[in-house]
Amino acid sequence: MKRLTDNINSRYLEAADRLLPSKRRGRIVAFVESYDDVSFWRVLLDEFETPDHYFQIMLPNRGGLTKGKKSALRSCIEHRGLGKNLIACVDSDYDWLLQGTTQTSREIITSPYVIQTYTYAIENYQCWAGSLHQVCVQCTLNDHRLIDFNAFMELYSKAVYPLFVWNVWFYRKKLHNSFSMQDLNIEIRLKSVDVRRPQTAIINVTERVRHKVSWMEKHYPDAVQEVAELRKELTGMGVREDNAYLFLQGHHLVENVIMKLLMPVCTALRQEREADIRRYAVHNQQYRNEISAYQHSQMGLAEAIRKNTHYRGCELYQHMRDDMREFLSMLPEGGGQDKQDTEDLKSSNQHQEG
Repeated sequence: MKRLTDNINSRYLEAADRLLPSKRRGRIVAFVESYDDVSFWRVLLDEFETPDHYFQIMLPNRGGLTKGKKSALRSCIEHRGLGKNLIACVDSDYDWLLQGTTQTSREIITSPYVIQTYTYAIENYQCWAGSLHQVCVQCTLNDHRLIDFNAFMELYSKAVYPLFVWNVWFYRKKLHNSFSMQDLNIEIRLKSVDVRRPQTAIINVTERVRHKVSWMEKHYPDAVQEVAELRKELTGMGVREDNAYLFLQGHHLVENVIMKLLMPVCTALRQEREADIRRYAVHNQQYRNEISAYQHSQMGLAEAIRKNTHYRGCELYQHMRDDMREFLSMLPEGGGQDKQDTEDLKSSNQHQEG
């Protein structure tokens, strides 16, 4: 009889070595803005790991709890400087739209070592119209399509786009106090959505936007031509009437648009599923058991949005992929950190933690 140790050979040891992270792979550190961003960026970076290199996602400041894009960029620069071994993965906010009119915007749009979302934030991807049905299914376990989310969000975007362009103009002119992002959000929020007549919500937003744009044109007549030219420029950047919601403030989009849209839809879908259970239950005990099992299997709407990863079909996500490919094309063969680079980073991290 052979003992287990008799089977230990070179191929066995080679296979066993694969259980541990390879020390031969180059490490590329990716700084992100906050804890909530780690899983989002991991989805993207996973696509670009190879036998030659891997990515390690880190928070911007290991010596404290500071968060945010500026902190991520500053930490990279102060730590070692952005480069082939160290990148920053950040929300674009308005910085891509500002096209270099602020220092942060210039840093983001010119550096090949900064990977930006292009959308305002990661929340905008999680609210991508093409993924909203999957979010509802996750919450309700009901695959019935009550609303065409793609059509709804396209109409919503077209409704808010004229006022959104004005808001970008104010920020480019550094006059955001005259019409802030918060002011914009108040005008374009959804107050409620009737599942049977969803178009009513769009009509209400359209009327508010039309009224506010008329006010803008009256009080800022000299800006009308510049705003028209800005619309053309934004169109060339891929910011269109039908996808404007991807560039709105992320938290506003979640709380005041998508949640207002999905909550009544999910409520109707749950009621529909519970009615089915009631209809097909043979007796009360079976009904109670099935209802209990159904309710325990559901996921909360906010959590489902936060965990949504069905956004990779969004066209702007492809821009991030293109930026990653451009960055990786600059790496030497077997790119990433060599042993000395790794030791230097490890030593610096230990110093920060101390």
